[in-house]
Amino acid sequence: MDEQPVTSVTTEPLTIAALDTERHVSAAGWDQPARLFALVRTASLLAREPHLRPQLAPADLAEGAFTAIEQEGLPATSSLETLLGRIAWPDEVDGCALAVERMVVPPDAERDLPERPEAAVDALAAHPGRRDVRLLVAVLRDGSSICLLRQREHDSDDAVATGNDIAPGLVAALKATLEE
Repeated sequence: MDEQPVTSVTTEPLTIAALDTERHVSAAGWDQPARLFALVRTASLLAREPHLRPQLAPADLAEGAFTAIEQEGLPATSSLETLLGRIAWPDEVDGCALAVERMVVPPDAERDLPERPEAAVDALAAHPGRRDVRLLVAVLRDGSSICLLRQREHDSDDAVATGNDIAPGLVAALKATLEE
């Protein structure tokens, strides 16, 4: 996994949109449900909705910039794969981003788990090596993607790791929502 803390300034529009979206999600704290965002080119959005211009900062108007639009009212589901399998985006949407929280445990934590799924989840949640993380995965129709990872125990904007292969399954699932 090629993870890098976010310590330098980037000018890549998808990365900027992902970082801005992750900070927006982070502002609401932890223990959130999955949050889904459409990514649209800001210039196209303003061409359709010029009244939004006063709400944008000068940096939001940079060439190639994307605006994230939260898709509120996602149905509650125990299967993220099922939810994403039912999503399709209109042509006006250039990409999408998903923020989801997960618990990560060391590989040995999965040994000797109870057979009942609920009991297994409880055992993993109580494991001393458990770490809570938030993933934000952003993808574009052209195949570009970026993954961000924030750990609850290192909850700081300058401690967010970025990489292209942090969550390959989520990248693939989000890309599938953009296919025609």
